[in-house]
Amino acid sequence: MQFILVALIFFGNLLSINNSLNETALSGQQPNIGIDLQGTIRMVYGNEEEIYCITSTDNGISFSKPVLVGRINNMHLGNTRGPQIASSVNFSMISAIDKNGNIHAFRLEHLKNSWIKIDNINDRKGSAPEGLMALTADKDDRFYAVWLDTRIGKKNNIYFSSSSKSSWNDNKLVYQSPEEHVCECCKPNITFNNNRLLITFRNWQMGSRDIYYSTSGNKGKSFTPALKSGNGTWILKGCPMDGGGSFIDDKGRVSAAWQRSGDIFLAEQNQPERKIGSGRGVSMAGVKNNRVIAWQDRKTIILYHTASKKIIEIGEGNSPRVYILPNGKTICTWEEDKTIQYKVI
Repeated sequence: MQFILVALIFFGNLLSINNSLNETALSGQQPNIGIDLQGTIRMVYGNEEEIYCITSTDNGISFSKPVLVGRINNMHLGNTRGPQIASSVNFSMISAIDKNGNIHAFRLEHLKNSWIKIDNINDRKGSAPEGLMALTADKDDRFYAVWLDTRIGKKNNIYFSSSSKSSWNDNKLVYQSPEEHVCECCKPNITFNNNRLLITFRNWQMGSRDIYYSTSGNKGKSFTPALKSGNGTWILKGCPMDGGGSFIDDKGRVSAAWQRSGDIFLAEQNQPERKIGSGRGVSMAGVKNNRVIAWQDRKTIILYHTASKKIIEIGEGNSPRVYILPNGKTICTWEEDKTIQYKVI
């Protein structure tokens, strides 16, 4: 396996793989990727108050020049707060939250190749001031969003909405903790596979901040009661600012990876949790029986494949996000000193 250190650099109409970071890197924060059913990769990121998207049609060998998607005044950016993207067959969707708590949305029709702003995702103005959310899509051009929402008693709980094409449906409360709120500054996650939706989030119960999950088999019309991942617990007075990663397989089995007190744990449904490393900032992707997990150990970006149980170091930075490409390779993207980095493995 060949490991290629990459930097995104301007070269004609393409950003090409380069083995050196001495070139001028692409300025931005919080990169996030959506991969459509044709295999096109779209990477979104924020740069101050501007949202950009770059595109690859060759499995990450090269990317297009950045396209300005839109501008959001006082946009949340940093610490897993930043633009999110999901792609389906004919459309892609980007979301971004301003510091007043409004979730903005932009839609791309692939054939027209032009981003347009559509209605906000949250139907209560200013209800998402934490700036933490996630997006996913199914194969039928439906999009699904989850976020931290304060409309109940000004305390953060888990809200959800779905969309087809240009409009978002009424928002739905998925979970409210018996303590009246979930962990206030950990990013929730959402993923779709084989007609099943999975939402994971860091809860707050009796002082413990553990990862919980809830699933839906009817495209978000209803969700199962939330269950805890793993068998350990983490009693913590402060917020870890680390929501972990998750995956649901073709049979509906849930996997989750997260940080607890500086250690990285993996829990696969009906199996005991196990420690796989140390660090924070966990992301997960999956396909069939393989899970790929990324995290940062101090400044080192780590990848772990459950199939091979190999841990590899791929770069330096923070906020890694990992994805599996249609050709079976892995792409991981992260930020370093407010520049965009990625590697295909």
